[in-house]
Amino acid sequence: MSIADRLAEIKRRVAAAETRSGRAQGSVLLIAVSKTKPAEAITEAARAGQVHFGENYAQELRDKLVVLPDPKLCWHFIGHLQKNKVKYVAGKVYEVHTVDSVDLAAEIGRKASTLGVRQRVMIEVNVGGEEQKSGVGPEAATGLCRAVMETPGVELVGLMTMPPLFDDPETTRLFYRALRELRDRLRLELDDPVALPELSMGLSHDFEVAIEEGATRVRVGTAIFGERG
Repeated sequence: MSIADRLAEIKRRVAAAETRSGRAQGSVLLIAVSKTKPAEAITEAARAGQVHFGENYAQELRDKLVVLPDPKLCWHFIGHLQKNKVKYVAGKVYEVHTVDSVDLAAEIGRKASTLGVRQRVMIEVNVGGEEQKSGVGPEAATGLCRAVMETPGVELVGLMTMPPLFDDPETTRLFYRALRELRDRLRLELDDPVALPELSMGLSHDFEVAIEEGATRVRVGTAIFGERG
């Protein structure tokens, strides 16, 4: 199958999951994870109508912005971001999904402010408690949310998670549900019923259950671009 064919199939499955969940059509944003993929593959996906792309590595994103200057493309940063790499990302992407500290949020805000923009960000939550993964624990999310909300130059729009890897999507459902329930608790603690509207969760093998549990962004790479070369 071509990238265009795979993309059409993923969009069909996203729409079906929205319908099953009683969600409005188009309520879920499909992010094509293009890390390590060549510019030609991204261009093929863009020709098939894909707009939003996700990158994990700051310097790879920097280089792709040079060779793919199309203003219609909308980039998301979805990998771990070091403070010294913020200059490659802040103000140049639609959303940063992986804020996990006040210091990182502040650095993003400083850089975005120098560019005259306010950077949309999400807080990465380590719902599985895995030591090797980035993100804050659920117990620290309230304090970080409050701090990021007060940080100049950034706009906190939601939460993101990367759950433990299981072959069975039904197993990851529990982690996606946990993120949604955390968001609902945070809304009560922040006394804001519409805070944190975005939930970035769901990958190639389990995005449908993520949508059923409330995802508003799904990050799909392999199912669109094929296995990593």
